[in-house]
Amino acid sequence: MSVSPLDRISVDPEVRFGKPCVRGTRITVGEVLAYLAGGREESELRADFPQLAHEDVLACLAFAAERERRVTAVAGL
Repeated sequence: MSVSPLDRISVDPEVRFGKPCVRGTRITVGEVLAYLAGGREESELRADFPQLAHEDVLACLAFAAERERRVTAVAGL
Protein backbone atom coordinates (compact mmCIF):
# COMPACT_ATOMS: atom_id res chain seq x y z
CA MET A 1 0.00 0.00 0.00
CA SER A 2 1.49 3.33 -1.04
CA VAL A 3 1.34 6.41 1.14
CA SER A 4 0.19 9.65 -0.43
CA PRO A 5 2.21 12.80 0.22
CA LEU A 6 -1.08 14.37 1.25
CA ASP A 7 -1.12 12.04 4.27
CA ARG A 8 1.59 14.30 5.70
CA ILE A 9 -0.90 17.22 5.83
CA SER A 10 -3.55 17.52 8.52
CA VAL A 11 -6.48 19.84 9.11
CA ASP A 12 -7.61 20.15 12.71
CA PRO A 13 -9.96 22.93 13.83
CA GLU A 14 -8.07 23.01 17.14
CA VAL A 15 -4.71 23.73 15.46
CA ARG A 16 -3.97 27.04 13.74
CA PHE A 17 -7.70 27.75 13.23
CA GLY A 18 -8.10 24.71 11.00
CA LYS A 19 -5.49 25.73 8.44
CA PRO A 20 -3.75 22.82 6.69
CA CYS A 21 -0.55 22.00 8.61
CA VAL A 22 2.32 19.60 8.28
CA ARG A 23 1.17 16.65 10.39
CA GLY A 24 2.52 16.74 13.93
CA THR A 25 3.51 20.42 13.72
CA ARG A 26 1.87 23.82 13.82
CA ILE A 27 3.60 24.82 10.56
CA THR A 28 0.99 25.65 7.94
CA VAL A 29 1.15 24.71 4.29
CA GLY A 30 0.77 28.42 3.54
CA GLU A 31 3.84 29.29 5.61
CA VAL A 32 5.94 26.72 3.77
CA LEU A 33 4.72 27.94 0.38
CA ALA A 34 5.22 31.61 1.27
CA TYR A 35 8.76 30.86 2.43
CA LEU A 36 9.60 29.18 -0.88
CA ALA A 37 7.72 31.75 -2.98
CA GLY A 38 9.74 34.46 -1.25
CA GLY A 39 12.86 33.05 -2.86
CA ARG A 40 14.20 31.12 0.11
CA GLU A 41 15.81 27.75 -0.48
CA GLU A 42 14.41 24.56 0.98
CA SER A 43 17.64 24.16 2.93
CA GLU A 44 17.01 27.55 4.61
CA LEU A 45 13.43 26.58 5.39
CA ARG A 46 14.54 23.31 6.95
CA ALA A 47 17.30 25.05 8.91
CA ASP A 48 14.69 27.40 10.40
CA PHE A 49 12.23 24.54 10.97
CA PRO A 50 14.34 21.43 11.66
CA GLN A 51 11.24 19.35 12.37
CA LEU A 52 10.40 19.48 8.65
CA ALA A 53 11.60 16.72 6.35
CA HIS A 54 12.09 17.03 2.62
CA GLU A 55 8.95 14.89 2.21
CA ASP A 56 6.96 17.46 4.23
CA VAL A 57 7.96 20.21 1.81
CA LEU A 58 6.96 18.01 -1.13
CA ALA A 59 3.65 17.30 0.60
CA CYS A 60 2.97 21.04 0.88
CA LEU A 61 3.63 21.43 -2.84
CA ALA A 62 1.39 18.45 -3.61
CA PHE A 63 -1.36 19.91 -1.43
CA ALA A 64 -1.17 23.23 -3.30
CA ALA A 65 -1.19 21.47 -6.66
CA GLU A 66 -4.25 19.43 -5.69
CA ARG A 67 -6.07 22.51 -4.43
CA GLU A 68 -5.25 24.33 -7.68
CA ARG A 69 -6.55 21.38 -9.70
CA ARG A 70 -9.82 21.41 -7.77
CA VAL A 71 -10.28 25.18 -8.08
CA THR A 72 -9.65 25.00 -11.83
CA ALA A 73 -12.12 22.11 -12.20
CA VAL A 74 -14.85 23.97 -10.28
CA ALA A 75 -14.28 27.15 -12.26
CA GLY A 76 -14.54 25.19 -15.49
CA LEU A 77 -11.26 26.48 -16.84
